Amino acid sequence: MEPVQLFVTCMAENLLADVLEKMVGLLERLGVQCEFPADQTCCGQPFYNSGFQREGREMALRWMEVFAATAGPIVAPSGSCVEFVKHRYPLLFPEGSPERALAVRTAARVRELSQFLVGDLKRSDVGASFPHRVACHSPCHLTRGLGVRTEQQTLLKAVQGLELIDLNESDTCCGFGGIFSVVYPEVSQAMVEAKVRNIAASGAEVVVVSEPGCLVNIRGGLAKMNSTVKAMHLVEILAAQGGGR
Repeated sequence: MEPVQLFVTCMAENLLADVLEKMVGLLERLGVQCEFPADQTCCGQPFYNSGFQREGREMALRWMEVFAATAGPIVAPSGSCVEFVKHRYPLLFPEGSPERALAVRTAARVRELSQFLVGDLKRSDVGASFPHRVACHSPCHLTRGLGVRTEQQTLLKAVQGLELIDLNESDTCCGFGGIFSVVYPEVSQAMVEAKVRNIAASGAEVVVVSEPGCLVNIRGGLAKMNSTVKAMHLVEILAAQGGGR
């Protein structure tokens, strides 16, 4: 099998370094060789979504050039960044241009982690143990953008000792939405409050949030309501072997 190229994403690198370390440990435990293109940059999504399309295009081209020098799947712990590369990159460049061709080739290589584990590795049981009641939030870009709707649950159901709890409105947006939470803070606040109320009502001890932006947002919402529910990235559950939180 070709090595996996780690696409670490900005939010994960800056706010969730422990998640990235556990992702590498999980993949290596499954026999996957991990490589890290050290010159990788932001994929350009924040620029593009803010209306700075030229700057976003320049960053996307730089990102693609770095990963073009590598081989194998490009795997990230973020459906949002993967969706941007997979679906938006080809549209950034003129049809018939070398840049468009490069974008199409790159889009074919990129995977969100759960998508890679279930779809590429054909693994559901990764040898994890986590004896807790767990609810699962379904991020917007992962489900609606990438169409990855069941992979998280497939992986969680195979975790030893884990009880998967239903979460009301699990696929309703948590209110983060990247720059949406900055431009519309009042609306974003109302949305995350509704999300954490559903989480608290579920009876779960832990809520799985496999999107870094959503994870940070929901953690903040839970902290504000003094909830004992812990928000964790899917990677943290799958990497657990001793059952601890």
